[in-house]
Amino acid sequence: MSPLSIVLTLVTAAGAETPPAPVPDCPAHAAHASGHGDHAAAVDARGDRAMGFSHQATTHHFRLTRTGGVIAVSANDPADAASTEAIRSHLKQVALAFAAGDFTLPGEIHGQVPPGVPVMKQRRAAVRYLFETTALGGQVVITTQDAKAVEAVHAFLRFQIADHRTGDDPSPQP
Repeated sequence: MSPLSIVLTLVTAAGAETPPAPVPDCPAHAAHASGHGDHAAAVDARGDRAMGFSHQATTHHFRLTRTGGVIAVSANDPADAASTEAIRSHLKQVALAFAAGDFTLPGEIHGQVPPGVPVMKQRRAAVRYLFETTALGGQVVITTQDAKAVEAVHAFLRFQIADHRTGDDPSPQP
């Protein structure tokens, strides 16, 4: 199919009620698909190095609350004491770093500054980061009464949900 035929097909289909079928011989399709997979693999690899534990041996969850949210990580195997301890060590450091306005680690893991980080840095005095142990790992509970900071924390956590592919609910829960 020529480029002109593709454009005409898309223009014609734009007014249709059903979307056009994908063009099977699209030369850019493989690049688009592999680019997303490459990004996900890079996030996983950088995350494993930076966090000190395997993303395959652990499970991340990011929950939004009315006053902030929660970053939770647990070992998949209750007998995996090494992952449990590595999670706890990592999340303790995350809570301390974030409280100090240091968001270097998420930038390294994701290859970019996550949304919300500039405001979280700017309003760091209004945000509390509390590390808590859980049975199989730990969590960082993020709380604030500052409306702009809550918006920033939510943007940050939604980005984490998407980039770590957790499938968590992106809306605030009680």
